[in-house]
Amino acid sequence: MKAACELPLEQGLAHEQVLFKQVEASPQSAALRHQFFAQREAAKISGVSADTPLRTIDAVAIIGAGTMGGGIAMNFANAGIPVKLLELKAEALDRGLIQIRKVYETSVKRGKLSTQALESRMALISGTLDYADIAEADLVIEAVFESLAVKQAVFRTLDEVCKHGAILASNTSTLDVDLIAQVTRRPEDVIGLHFFSPANVMRLLEVVRGKQTAPSVLATTLALAKRIEKVAVVSGVCFGFIGNRMLEPYAREAHRLVLEGATPAQVDGVLTELGLAMGVLSMYDLAGIDVGYLVRESRREAIAHDPSYCKLADELYARGHYGQKTGRGFYRYEGRERQEDYEVIACAEVLAAELEISRRAISNQEIHDRCLFMLINEGIQLLDEGIAERSGDIDLVWVNGYGFPAWQGGPMYYAEQLGLEKVLAGIEHYREQLGSYGDMWFTPADLLKRLVAAKKTHIHTL
Repeated sequence: MKAACELPLEQGLAHEQVLFKQVEASPQSAALRHQFFAQREAAKISGVSADTPLRTIDAVAIIGAGTMGGGIAMNFANAGIPVKLLELKAEALDRGLIQIRKVYETSVKRGKLSTQALESRMALISGTLDYADIAEADLVIEAVFESLAVKQAVFRTLDEVCKHGAILASNTSTLDVDLIAQVTRRPEDVIGLHFFSPANVMRLLEVVRGKQTAPSVLATTLALAKRIEKVAVVSGVCFGFIGNRMLEPYAREAHRLVLEGATPAQVDGVLTELGLAMGVLSMYDLAGIDVGYLVRESRREAIAHDPSYCKLADELYARGHYGQKTGRGFYRYEGRERQEDYEVIACAEVLAAELEISRRAISNQEIHDRCLFMLINEGIQLLDEGIAERSGDIDLVWVNGYGFPAWQGGPMYYAEQLGLEKVLAGIEHYREQLGSYGDMWFTPADLLKRLVAAKKTHIHTL
């Protein structure tokens, strides 16, 4: 811009060319190109070809008109697809429809939407309290409470009322899609469609392929994701799929580091310094400490062997400190203003003493390595298990759903830039240094060991 004002055109263009070449050769440019090609690769799914037949999706129904159900509905209305919201109680339905209108009204105020567009979108969204009204829907998305028993009950009903050939989708974030599918007589029509909150804003859609999901169902949902402008990534079935399964060890280390002597602000600061949109503890405050607690409750057997596991978050839950919505969590809040809460640090000291964890000064490097290497290690494990088809798919999930910086390429790409041998050495170092805790959690993925042994610099299945 400066050159355009100060130099003749020819010199200005030459100067621009020099600057462009510098930017093109930058590591950020390489990372963003990786993201670009990963998005195109993600559309290539084994077992689905260009001639896989697609089902027609002209009408959508959503079970549950809460924050998530309403946000999902808006995606379809924005794309011109009529959508019915089903609720059990009239008050809940009215509340959901009012909330959708409010979100659209905010867009009108900001000049992003015309009043006419608002009305035409609202006209595409209707509510009902009767399952019979969704019998002709081509796609039904369940967005109810994250409980297997509740979701299975909904799917039993859908199996009874929905027409033959309708796609039945669950917006679960962690639960086993195969266990949901098995309560129906049409498991081939069942799929997981994990939207991220707020669903009308977040670009990521994790498409969870069950053991019996038909190729036509998978192909149809991927085509539909494009229509509603989502970045779709296919995952296999496991706890938490790609994103939340990787979030678990990353968050576990963040929580544990506070017990060992770091402050929440120090942990989050290391992560935002790397370029993440938000530190993991701030993210728990935003999502709700109570939500994290309920996820842990659902899998206590898997974590019971570690008495320190997210113990501080459990204590915050017991005190009713659920994060931003209650004004206190890992931090204190005045509106959205976040401040350190010294009671949290005092609480961490008490818990550490009870658990016989010695507290010490913790370096930023240790926070980086323990959080990021555990995140990367879990991603490599997912690839080895075939839950994710490509390392680029994992990068797409983390950039589009979890605020990992696109200019760092995603966690798998970032690991390649650090060097896989460095990641492996770091995991082995902490396995040794952290004693019984290290033995418990710092197990390098077999694929990571194989890649380093074979002197590979890129993450792929061997």
